[in-house]
Amino acid sequence: MATSYLSPGVYIEEVDRGSKPIEAVGTSTAAIIGESSVGPTNEAVLVTNWAQYTRIFGDFSHSTFLAHSVYGFFNNGGSKAFICNVSAKTMTAEQAAKDEEKKATDAKKADATKPAPAPAAAAPGSGATNPALYIGKDEGPGRRTGLNVFNDIPEISLVLAPGQSDPAIQDAVISHCENNKYRFAILDSAEELGKDGIAKMPKPRDSQYAAYYFPWIQVYDPEKGNIFVPPSGHMAGVYARSDSERGVHKAPANEIVRGALGLKYNISRPEQDFMNPRGINCIRNMGDRGIRVWGARTISSDPSWRYINVRRLFLMVEQSIEIGTQWVVFEPNDESLWKRVNRNITSFLLRIYNSGALMGKTPEEAFYVKCDSETNPPEVVDAGQMVCEIGIAPVKPAEFVIFRIGQMAGQSK
Repeated sequence: MATSYLSPGVYIEEVDRGSKPIEAVGTSTAAIIGESSVGPTNEAVLVTNWAQYTRIFGDFSHSTFLAHSVYGFFNNGGSKAFICNVSAKTMTAEQAAKDEEKKATDAKKADATKPAPAPAAAAPGSGATNPALYIGKDEGPGRRTGLNVFNDIPEISLVLAPGQSDPAIQDAVISHCENNKYRFAILDSAEELGKDGIAKMPKPRDSQYAAYYFPWIQVYDPEKGNIFVPPSGHMAGVYARSDSERGVHKAPANEIVRGALGLKYNISRPEQDFMNPRGINCIRNMGDRGIRVWGARTISSDPSWRYINVRRLFLMVEQSIEIGTQWVVFEPNDESLWKRVNRNITSFLLRIYNSGALMGKTPEEAFYVKCDSETNPPEVVDAGQMVCEIGIAPVKPAEFVIFRIGQMAGQSK
């Protein structure tokens, strides 16, 4: 702003007095870690469709679980994923193409009386997995491996390691989400139940940042026919589809699993009565209604964070407010600033309320924002802090729908 005007005329000055809108962050960008015999290793590669994935990491024949999970993610509504290949032995896409061509040539030259050569083995499955490949190391920028390669990508919201039921790997995935604050893990059960069945079925450690799915689903593989694959990739796609069509406040359940032809185990209601309270989300064959996700719980024992949609709604709101209020840092900490912050956050939460994500007949019943001299007494201001209290009332899913029906006496006119 000019300090003085020396000649007559019209002077225009820009004054920043308007509100700074807070935008809702994305909630469906996935980070998928697995093993493929093709493509770069320990590098977060962005892919936005199945064709792009195959050009970099090969197709179904080059991995056991990774390719089917990525395909299921895009087929069910996913649009963006970061892929990390942790295979110990890989080749480039060009080398893979030459290898396939050589195999085809050798097959043609083989004697017709001799049995055809066995197909090449896929990447190691969960039984042969080395947890250290997935857990990785963090030795600074450019020297991160495993899950740590996702550390510097803030847009990631979902993290999954398809087919990995090893407790060490699942604990690492959960810890990764907890440490990065705004991420949610989708975990797979083991493919086979033990001899004790669901009675002794293992479950990951308690966490409000993860959901656990059972059983594996049957899909079509171009080379092997119908096979069973872990559900996490398809579930991530269901999350993305539900977020796009309804919003993150809608529980990603009672949704069709596209591409699922069958299930490893068909779950009955009494069996789910045992698993659901433990936070094991079932995928069930609902007859003519198809194969659907039939659970929406986290693996947390805390009733406040029992439902997936509640946890993910708070993650979205918290991250959006953190990113949208960066301009506040180093501003004069006075009444004017408190009012601007209050106004901006209230406007953001009002949009969230109008989308149907919050309870209450009025906005006042759905949320509150308090940023004034009461939350910022002199000792807080002197410490260089500005405190703003926010409360929101999230919607909860109608998990148990009960209709009470009784007889009534007919009335004659």
